[in-house]
Amino acid sequence: MRKITIAIDGHSSCGKSTMAKDLAREIGYIYIDSGAMYRCCTLFCIEQGLIKADGTPDAEALENRMQEIHVSFRLNPDTGRPDTYLNGENVETRIRTMEVSGLVSPVAALPFVRAAMTAQQQAMGREGGIVMDGRDIGTAVFPHAEMKVFVTASDEIRAQRRYDELVAKGEQPDFEAVLQNLRERDHIDSTRAVAPLRQADDALVLDNSHMTIAEQKQWLLDRFKERVED
Repeated sequence: MRKITIAIDGHSSCGKSTMAKDLAREIGYIYIDSGAMYRCCTLFCIEQGLIKADGTPDAEALENRMQEIHVSFRLNPDTGRPDTYLNGENVETRIRTMEVSGLVSPVAALPFVRAAMTAQQQAMGREGGIVMDGRDIGTAVFPHAEMKVFVTASDEIRAQRRYDELVAKGEQPDFEAVLQNLRERDHIDSTRAVAPLRQADDALVLDNSHMTIAEQKQWLLDRFKERVED
């Protein structure tokens, strides 16, 4: 059976990563979390003092140090899923905080950041047999992917999912703050000048507002089988 490239795009907190990881594991493909790569860039900015007082990244300083940012993924034998590594260090937990979430969109909107991460993503996926999720995978990173999916859900449902995720990690988030952060990220992601979030013309749309994880998984598997059997 031929191996294809699967691009899953969509809004934040709509479950893209979970479904992409599950699909990759089910069909024996490599999973690449592009959003985690931009979160790594953001974490690098935070830890290297490259966030200015107004909460925006120091673009000039970051551009001069982009060659220091190398992202990779390694399978975690305990969870059966890949963890994210920044320069050889496991940062899977640190990149999922609200602090990183609140700063990632401005960092990801920088053209030189997108160029660097896109190059790393394309290198990872050169051989096919991958599932990658993000904001611009089907439009900018892999515009010729054989299977493209655009995932969405209502703002409130996505915010509740993110809220529950943070609570499960022991944090005490404010729901309205989570909702506001989500809407701000949507706006920045959709209006940035370089590779904005948008549905590819040939993408399949999946609104999972009222779907179970099992239903989403079956939907993706069915679409995958259709693609590889064409």
